[in-house]
Amino acid sequence: MTDPLVPTRPCAVVTGASGGIGLDLARLLAADGHDLVLVARSAGKLEEIGRELSGRFKVRCEALPADLSRLEGVDAVVAGVAAKGLQADVLVNNAGFGQSGEFARTDLARELEMIQLNVVALTALTKRVLPGMLERKRGRILNVASTAAFQPAPLLSVYAATKAYVLSFSEALSAEVAGTGVTVTALCPGPTVTGFAAAADPTESALFKKMPTMRSEEVARQGYRALLAGRRLIVPGLFNKLGAFGVRFTPRGWVLKLARSLQARSK
Repeated sequence: MTDPLVPTRPCAVVTGASGGIGLDLARLLAADGHDLVLVARSAGKLEEIGRELSGRFKVRCEALPADLSRLEGVDAVVAGVAAKGLQADVLVNNAGFGQSGEFARTDLARELEMIQLNVVALTALTKRVLPGMLERKRGRILNVASTAAFQPAPLLSVYAATKAYVLSFSEALSAEVAGTGVTVTALCPGPTVTGFAAAADPTESALFKKMPTMRSEEVARQGYRALLAGRRLIVPGLFNKLGAFGVRFTPRGWVLKLARSLQARSK
C-alpha cells in the first residue's frame, strides 16, 4: 500500500465490487492505472480482491465494507473515501439485487432493501460526488441498469421498476452535465452469468434457460469502453439491443405478455 494520504492516480469508487460485473469493471479500471475504493458488504472478500489487484497492477486498492441497503451505508462510503484522502474521479454504481415472484407473495422487507440499494443509494452517492466532479471539470459516472429498464417485467416487477429509474435518472443527468467535462453512462446488460441470478432466483425462468446469456467480463468490457467514450447508454449484445429497442415499437400489451412468459419458470 502507498501512503494513504497521498493520491497519485485517478481514483475509481466501485460499489458491488466483490464479484460479477463490478469486479470485472474494477479489474479494467486497475489495469488502466486507477486507484480503487472497493465497496461491498464482505470485508474479507474485498481485502482479498484488493491484494490481488494492487499486486497485479501496482495501484492502490482500498477495501471499504458497507451495506448500501441500509440508510447509513452511503454516509459510511462518503466518509471512508474522504478519510483515506481520496476523491471519486470515477464512480461506478453497480451494487444491486433483484427478487423474482408474484408481488402479492414476495417479501416486502426484501423489496424495500432493493429499492434502497438499487435506487436510493445510487442516487445519494451520485449526489455526493457529482458537485466535486463538476467543480474539477472532469469525472465519469457509470450506473448499472438492465434491459429490464425498458419495459415492465411481471414476476420481477419491483426490480424492473428500480432499473427503469436508474436508466431515466442516468439519461437525464447525462443531458444536464453535457459540455462540463463530466459524463454519465447507463449500462443495461441483459441476462448475464453473475451472482445476481442466484440472488434473484430467476435461473429456472425461460429468460435464463432459453435466451442468450453473456459473460460478465464481456459486459464489463463493453460498459467500460462506453464509459471512456462518454456515451449516454450502452446495451451489450446484439440480442439485448434488439429486445431493448424493439419494445418501443411493440404494443404494450404484447410486451407485457412476452415479459411474463420469459420470467415464468421454464418447463
